[in-house]
Amino acid sequence: MDVVVCMKQIPDLQQIRIKERRPVLESVPLVWGDLDKNAMEEAVKVKEKLGDVKITVVAMGSDKLQQGILEPLAMGADEAVLLTDPAFAGSDSMGTAKVLAKAIEKIGSYDLIILAEGSTDNYSGIVASALAELLNLPEITYVRELEVEDGKVKAVRNMEESFEVIQADLPALVTVAQEINEPRLPKFMAIRKAGAKPRHEWGPDDIGLSSDEVGQNALRVETVSNLAPEQDRKNVMLGGDLAEQIDALVDALIKEGVLGR
Repeated sequence: MDVVVCMKQIPDLQQIRIKERRPVLESVPLVWGDLDKNAMEEAVKVKEKLGDVKITVVAMGSDKLQQGILEPLAMGADEAVLLTDPAFAGSDSMGTAKVLAKAIEKIGSYDLIILAEGSTDNYSGIVASALAELLNLPEITYVRELEVEDGKVKAVRNMEESFEVIQADLPALVTVAQEINEPRLPKFMAIRKAGAKPRHEWGPDDIGLSSDEVGQNALRVETVSNLAPEQDRKNVMLGGDLAEQIDALVDALIKEGVLGR
C-alpha cells in the first residue's frame, strides 16, 4: 500500500513579534504545522497496523525544506519529494493544489493521500479539496478516526454537533482533525537514520509543467494588509490588599464585558 502525505512548513507562530501593528517575520524559523504533524502521525499509524506500507511525504516550499524534512522522515516517512523551485513561490491555494497534483501523478502509485484539514497559518482549507478534484478522488474531511482495510477507508468525521461515519473505496484522500492523534516525538536513532532516506527535489520540468503552465497554475498571492488590531491600554490602577485588588479586577473586567455576572 502506498500513502502520500502532503505537508507545509510555516513560520513559528510562537516567535512572531508585532511591531507597529505588523508581524515581523525576519529570522523567524520555519516549522511544520501542528495539523500537518497529525497527518503524518496518522500515516505512520496506518503503516504500523498494516505493515506493508510505503509513506511518501510531499512538501512545497523554500530550500529550507532540505533540513526541515528530516522531522517527518524521522517520524516514519520512507521518502520525500521536495518542490522547492522559485517558480512555485507565492502560489495561491489552487496553484498549490495543481503543483501537488502533478507531483503525485509523477509518484504514480498512491492508495491513500492524507492532508491536514487546513494549514496552521492561513487555514483556508481549500488545497485538499482542490487536490481531490484534480486527481478525481473521493474526499473525506475533518476525520477524527481512521481505519483502512480491504481496499476501503472508513472514517469518523467531526461535524461539531455530531459525528458522521463515512466509507470510501481506495484510492481516496482524507483530511485529519487535530483530535485524531498525538504526534510522536522522533527518537534519536530515527533522527539519525532520517538523513539516509531518499529525498527528491523536483522543479516544473520534473513534474511536466512548462514555464507558461507554471505562470498559469501558480497565481501569486499579494498581501495587501496584515495589521494587528489596535488596543488601547486602560491603565487601571488597583489599590488595597490582594483580596481587594482581585475584587477590583473582577469588577473592571465585568464592566468591560470580558466577564459576565
